Amino acid sequence: MRTRGVSYMSGVHEPDEVARIMRTIRHDLSCTSVMVVDSDVDSLVEAAAIALAEGLDVVVRPHPGNVRARALLDHLRTAAVAAEGLRASAPGKVSLIVGNELSMTTPGIVPGLGELSRLMVILRARSLLRRRISRRVNQLLVRAAEVARGHFGGPIGYCAAMWEEVDHGPFDFVGVNLYRTGTDAAGYRRRVADLVASAGKPVVITEFGCGAQVGGDVRGPGSFLMVNWLVDPPRIKGGVERDESVQAAYLAELVDVYDDVGVDGCFAFTFCMADFPHRPEDPAHDLDLAGFGLVAVPPDDVANWRPKEAFHALARAYAALA
Repeated sequence: MRTRGVSYMSGVHEPDEVARIMRTIRHDLSCTSVMVVDSDVDSLVEAAAIALAEGLDVVVRPHPGNVRARALLDHLRTAAVAAEGLRASAPGKVSLIVGNELSMTTPGIVPGLGELSRLMVILRARSLLRRRISRRVNQLLVRAAEVARGHFGGPIGYCAAMWEEVDHGPFDFVGVNLYRTGTDAAGYRRRVADLVASAGKPVVITEFGCGAQVGGDVRGPGSFLMVNWLVDPPRIKGGVERDESVQAAYLAELVDVYDDVGVDGCFAFTFCMADFPHRPEDPAHDLDLAGFGLVAVPPDDVANWRPKEAFHALARAYAALA
């Protein structure tokens, strides 16, 4: 597998700490690339430049937030111009993502005021909304690709949701956030292999991961739903137990699958999630077990993170490929 990566949500750490994290990603995790995610383009570019200086390839993924199509394209234009500046200084090392799971993240494709409400609509009425989602997402992607090509000269791609039927024709690679859910590991492997066989271009798994919890390997992306967000402060739902080994095994198994079936690259989701803080002394509020971070972050010091079992498992898997 050519590209071994992890995503990193910037805007959380000071530049010196970002540099330490990028060195950790490059040397301790044996990554070749990092996908930098942020809504603020200046912060995005700063983190990407630091990653390049540390020897990593960079995938720039602007995340404009809960905005409609026109604002999304305007934000993408600004990010594409900035990414082209990075590419000019580091030829062959910078790629650009035009969007991520647009059916959920962009208002107007499916009903719902926020991302979580739209996700619930999609999960409950996916079959009824399938044609609508496909039509509207692909129409927007044509426009997004045109904007990106007009301002950025490197490879571009899209991070498709598992439920989206995307035409990747405008892009240089097939990108999909392909989490494993349920207990049919063989079926997941077949799905990935079929995608590689039919894509006609490199396949990149742009997100995969689960929570550090009993049952996280079955829930996959649903791991974060094990938090009750309707109370203040949010708390872990009753009966959910922390287990870092579950997340570790999940990541290692999926990396093996990707390498075996010919995936070109993958990006584990994600290095850290400061909004899912780790409270080992308070299991009821230990939101980290529902997050996807490779490192655990305390609530009062984002620089004082510690590697979890998932970090070490991914490091071993990537080192073996290197």
